[in-house]
Amino acid sequence: MCHNAQMNRPGIELRTMLASDLPVGLHLCRACGWNQLDEDWLYFLQADGAGARVAERQQDAVGTVAWLRYGAAFSWIAMMLVDPDARHAGIGSRLFESALEELRNEPCIRLDATPAGEPLYRRYGFIDEYGLVRTKTIVTPNQFEPSHHDVVPIQPGDLPEIFARDRVVFGADRSALLTSFFRRAPHFSRIAREHGILTGYCFGRPGHLYSQLGPIVAGDTEIARALIAHSLAPQAGASFAIDVPKQATELIKWMETVGFVIERPFLRMCRGDNPSPGLPDHIYGIAGPEFG
Repeated sequence: MCHNAQMNRPGIELRTMLASDLPVGLHLCRACGWNQLDEDWLYFLQADGAGARVAERQQDAVGTVAWLRYGAAFSWIAMMLVDPDARHAGIGSRLFESALEELRNEPCIRLDATPAGEPLYRRYGFIDEYGLVRTKTIVTPNQFEPSHHDVVPIQPGDLPEIFARDRVVFGADRSALLTSFFRRAPHFSRIAREHGILTGYCFGRPGHLYSQLGPIVAGDTEIARALIAHSLAPQAGASFAIDVPKQATELIKWMETVGFVIERPFLRMCRGDNPSPGLPDHIYGIAGPEFG
């Protein structure tokens, strides 16, 4: 339900984002230097419990916000975009307030904050969960040494087992999201096993500026390294980003030795009690700030 009447200010109107607004979302992504494609926006418009709004000023689209609901576990706010030429006019605050109003009955709301957005979220009661860093590399031949771990491309028959494990690690069911990643980029997906037992997995997706590898879930750092190496080794010449929790210090050290560069930090935040924290120590790469 759209609460436009409560969320408007003179000159700023908010409305529900539709599939026909994809060019609007992509235009704002490009204006802000963001990486998303049509398929990323469509997920917010088609997933159960998800949605998005557009801010207009004099009928020009100047901002967006989107949200996901991960069942009863928690909800997620993302795609807080304001046209660079329209900033400092209260548009971001109004968009954020509209998302909070939409999610007012949710027990826990989470998001990933850039350093620029963090002060805004703190004003609305969001607190720290843990820090992350964006790492990037352009894959080169022989960048990764062969691994002795049993890592192979994910097959459709592996997905139910992965989804069951992911519900425990992530703290919520995101099987629909992972299915969309697998459909879009099966060549990035990998599964690790030891003596037939699942020990890790990763997915990825293409983007406008670079591809994103994540989520990466593993039993330990060595398995996470093997998943990254197996997934990226065939992708010579391609640019990749991986968003890594800061607590994965050993993985980050290894990534820097093989050619990843830390681009910037950001922060996972939440408001409300989180009854489903999952197993953060097993998360070596997130799905992306827009998806959690």
